[in-house]
Amino acid sequence: MITLESVTKVYRGRGQEVTAVDDVSLSVDSGEIFGILGRSGAGKSTLLRCLNLLERPTSGTITVDGVELVALSRQDLRAARRRIGTVFQHVNLLASRTAAENVAYGLEVAGVPSARRRERVAELLDLVGLSDRADSRPSQLSGGQQQRVGIARALATDPSVLLCDEATSALDPDTTAQILDLIADINDRTGVTVVLITHEAEVVRRICDSAALMEAGRVVESGRLLDLVGDPDSRLAGILLPVGEPLAEIPGHHLTLAFADERAVDPTLSRLTRDLGVEVSILGGTLERVAGHQVGRLRVALGDERGGREDEIVAYLRRAGVTVSAA
Repeated sequence: MITLESVTKVYRGRGQEVTAVDDVSLSVDSGEIFGILGRSGAGKSTLLRCLNLLERPTSGTITVDGVELVALSRQDLRAARRRIGTVFQHVNLLASRTAAENVAYGLEVAGVPSARRRERVAELLDLVGLSDRADSRPSQLSGGQQQRVGIARALATDPSVLLCDEATSALDPDTTAQILDLIADINDRTGVTVVLITHEAEVVRRICDSAALMEAGRVVESGRLLDLVGDPDSRLAGILLPVGEPLAEIPGHHLTLAFADERAVDPTLSRLTRDLGVEVSILGGTLERVAGHQVGRLRVALGDERGGREDEIVAYLRRAGVTVSAA
């Protein structure tokens, strides 16, 4: 598990202070894929660098697998970092080394014997689907293949945590999907905890179990995706499953509905119309696959003929397993 408590990072210079991370507290469960979503400048990459103390926080604590990193000596911190792998947006492979030699680099630094290095490198290249490119140099690999080598390199010391800093933002959409699916597969096969930094909602939708939304250095919302998308008032859900802006000119009582799994294809609104005799207009909606589940959100307007029956209608929808709030 990863726990951050009141983490703040302030940069000081030339008489100025910039607070890049502002009093952030978060928990990431062991074995999950956790996304940190935010626009450029939100502080998410600085927060990620704090997780392995490439940036030392100005204040706060960071605990990974029961070890409080900020309190460690330099030597103990080096040892702890071997349990935290990092994949960067720009892979920065060593041009003079082959794919296999790039993967082996961290093992060499850690003093792993050569026989075990060769064995581990072969395992990792097979894991990322590059067994046939072991002897290729970075210039001979595509962008997606280079990122696969970067992932294998990050996993070389068998970390319990894998940090991914915009790992797919420089790739085309098809390659991005392949790399994300690879990360999800590695998470499933090895149980490594993954923390993803991204500005793209699709990255979070595709593979994350939980997520946080960052703005101006602060986490403004976080939680498990299925809980968030089931909350019609969730800002993260609004980004992941947009339903459009409210349409004030449309008459009737407006509601936002959220549903998941079998409820996503259940004819609840048809039954509502039939059983209660109420007219329902659909103003906007979306249906997506999130965290491996079919989820959706709808904005609807109830016809004016309802005669003050809002409470009855909302109760009917909630009994059907739909989450309801005012639009």
